[in-house]
Amino acid sequence: MKSFIRAFSLLTSTALITSVALAGALKITHLDANNAKADDVAVAGAIAAELSQAIVAEGKMKLENPSASNTYYGYANDGPLSPAANDVQSKDHQVEATKTEPDKNTYLVLDGQKGPDGAYNYGTHFLFQGHENGMRKDGKPRGYLTRVNLDADEAHRVTLMGEMDTSGNTLPFVDGSSWNPFAKRLMLTGEEGQEGGLWQATAEFPSVIDDLRGVAGIGSYEGVESDMDGNLWLIEDAGGKKGETSKHARQPNSFVFRLVPADKTDLKKGGQLEVLQVMGADGQPVLFRDGQVEADITAQAVKDLYSYGKTFKTKWVLVHDTAKDGMTPFDANMLAKTAGGSPMKRPENGMFRPGMGFKEFYFTTTGDTNLDTEVGAEGGGFGGIFRLTQSAPSAKDGELAIVYRGEASHTGFDNLAFWSADHLMIVEDAGDKVHSQRQAFDAGYIINVTADYGKADAAAPVRFLTAGRDAAATVDSKLAAAEGTGYQNDGDHEITGIHVSDGDASEAGLIGTKIPTPFADGWRVFYTRQHGQNQTYEIKGDATM
Repeated sequence: MKSFIRAFSLLTSTALITSVALAGALKITHLDANNAKADDVAVAGAIAAELSQAIVAEGKMKLENPSASNTYYGYANDGPLSPAANDVQSKDHQVEATKTEPDKNTYLVLDGQKGPDGAYNYGTHFLFQGHENGMRKDGKPRGYLTRVNLDADEAHRVTLMGEMDTSGNTLPFVDGSSWNPFAKRLMLTGEEGQEGGLWQATAEFPSVIDDLRGVAGIGSYEGVESDMDGNLWLIEDAGGKKGETSKHARQPNSFVFRLVPADKTDLKKGGQLEVLQVMGADGQPVLFRDGQVEADITAQAVKDLYSYGKTFKTKWVLVHDTAKDGMTPFDANMLAKTAGGSPMKRPENGMFRPGMGFKEFYFTTTGDTNLDTEVGAEGGGFGGIFRLTQSAPSAKDGELAIVYRGEASHTGFDNLAFWSADHLMIVEDAGDKVHSQRQAFDAGYIINVTADYGKADAAAPVRFLTAGRDAAATVDSKLAAAEGTGYQNDGDHEITGIHVSDGDASEAGLIGTKIPTPFADGWRVFYTRQHGQNQTYEIKGDATM
């Protein structure tokens, strides 16, 4: 009980900071606390006083071109949009449609885009999402790709871009997305284990979608970003085994990958997949010790990685080369362990610091998403934010250091986006269990990547966004808590898809090249509030403030 009280006091503290100066003269005022969670109670979310937000798409919006599986933006075709009065969930009967959970956002400004209505002008401003949930068939996930037409009326607002690849296979659930200006394709990732991997899709309707698992491998990929050399950085989120003693902690089991294409304009030509290897304090690689789960969970090397002030040498190690190994899909996670990759506690997403020549790469780790984790903050139980520094994006060697170490009040780090050259937006996906443990929902934070958060008097991250729980999610939360009914939807909201972009689809517009200036010069900010009504928002503000 004492640990809970300490955790909640951190949630409600301003922690020595009240605002942060961002681009230009704009300041973001710190929100004092995460929204409190209570059973069966809907709670409104909040955003910093200098900002506002508007819904650009939501679950109940009809697709302009529905399919047999999907009619709405955020609901599959396997039940009603909300439970009927007195309807009872069971393993054989769903009271509500499966929420499809639109995820990572990718904003592009494109000319001449078409859609199902040949006579309609779809405009030039578009927001693309993969959906990380949906109907299952034959036990396999069925995801899809949507385009929100930001200039269109509601009838043409959301377009179903594709559900199948060029081989006629249905897409799995889609988690990550980004734009690759060299290949002129959307990069899509699936986090579904043996169903997961990497796909590419054209931005034109209907989207042509290619399976790239023969190049990048099969893996629980979530984050995907391109660097200026055309390499793809892939972040894997594969949960590990729990320990016998550390019953609330998991073994590090995920990797950071880099795909070096044979031809950056055509990823179907193959390439080399590499995995990040980290040298521990003893100068030896931090490795996965199969069969020694407890030893991995409590390893001193993990504690070292999450220690402020320590820097570790890194190098990229070859996992698979299509020129030698062929184009048959392969298990990237298994080969990464064999090659000597260094496992981490659920990396989620990554982003290059803008204006730095793609020499600094930041990525999040989620951790154990359980406040009872035996390894605590020191052992990575609450995740963190890491910085990988290299002399060039294609360099073989680099250095890794923790930038911010999570704790009970800041945990479950997921998506991230740079607001400016120095300020990084981070959003939580702590999960329903943590929400109940700390009696508080998720939030979004801004950290200064030049700050030293290891100092005792360091200012805490600024809280710019707090999630609440809408009426639909409140109903889902109650249904999800009923064990043995087979209820398929999550309850509390997750903040995801935080995205800052000016929509420039050229090579010069590659995310990480230009320093963002939100609300000016075409720069826009988006995020998605998954679960419940599945709403995607645009954050707005006044660039002259």
